Amino acid sequence: MANSVQLVDPRTGKRYPLLEPRWRSDDQGPLLVEALPGIGKDDVDTKTQSLWRYRASLPLDLPKPISLGEGCTPLVEKPWGNQQLLFKADWISPTGSFKDKGATVMVSFLNHLGIDAILEDSSGNGGAAIAAYGAAAGMKVRILCPESTQPAKVAQMKIFGADVRLIPGTRQDTENAALQQASEVFYASHNWHPFFLQGTKMTAYEIWEQLGFRAPDNVIVPVGAGSNVLGCDLGFCELLAAGQIKKLPRIFGVQPAACAPIKASFEAGVDELVPTEFSTTIAEGASIRKPVRLKEVLSALRRCGGGIVSVGEDDILKALHRLASMGLFVEPTSAIVGASLDQLYASGKIKSGETTVALLSGSGLKASAFVTKLFGG
Repeated sequence: MANSVQLVDPRTGKRYPLLEPRWRSDDQGPLLVEALPGIGKDDVDTKTQSLWRYRASLPLDLPKPISLGEGCTPLVEKPWGNQQLLFKADWISPTGSFKDKGATVMVSFLNHLGIDAILEDSSGNGGAAIAAYGAAAGMKVRILCPESTQPAKVAQMKIFGADVRLIPGTRQDTENAALQQASEVFYASHNWHPFFLQGTKMTAYEIWEQLGFRAPDNVIVPVGAGSNVLGCDLGFCELLAAGQIKKLPRIFGVQPAACAPIKASFEAGVDELVPTEFSTTIAEGASIRKPVRLKEVLSALRRCGGGIVSVGEDDILKALHRLASMGLFVEPTSAIVGASLDQLYASGKIKSGETTVALLSGSGLKASAFVTKLFGG
């Protein structure tokens, strides 16, 4: 398939060879792998107990995947008030977050191309995933992080052998620094590289198989840069194209009210950033002020009839405790999904009796310093 499939800049339509080692277009826009046909039940490699069971959905064969057993995370059915939901426990991953799904495919692809040194910028989870899979591939890895990154996440990156550099300022300042350093080492950004999304799309395939090869009515996703929204959109669109599902599930993104640029653009009905006030949030993984793929995220939400909501800091904290009381220990960035549920049901955006999957993306162990502070040490 690799001979015919190309990379495409969705904003200009320009195409590039799939095997060309690039992370953005000549017009400095984000790239995607062009639309793929999807796979069916018979294409699932049931002998493989990782997301690589869906490798037939990739645009090329990667004969030596860099895998740590990621994917196949459970759907946990739990009540939420009077509702029954399915929580997708994506924190049950080698490095403790869904970012492992994107990292395994992206690093496998870059390794296939012979790239041996990579650069990443991250508020924590993406960096930990790239550090781990880069180590497994024998690559040199440099990670840039905001100075405010949770110490546990920084330590996790360092123990994998990554060169971790803390950058003063906001999360956006860290990305800006990475863009400046991208001329020194290949920029394997989880926000920019198209093959990262080829990994996160596997969440859609997992849900489809776990629900008896059908789609849910709704998927609720925490949103920072939007790689989970785009992954679900890619995966479910492929399944629709392959005739495996009858319609796309509605995807609902959730952002902290303190940093909700995608919600602002969605509600304004535009495809570009609109003036928005920002403040600090405990949901650090969703604190992205200028999402690189804003236009594509908005398109994905609109295409499926979904939407996006925002939640306040107090509600995030309450949801963190409420999820933990159910045995679901997640970091604050994941808790924004729990904080949105009452709002989504009350507004009628999701309805009682529908099959709703809530993605929980990161482990509470990632925020151990924050949780320790909550309980007074």
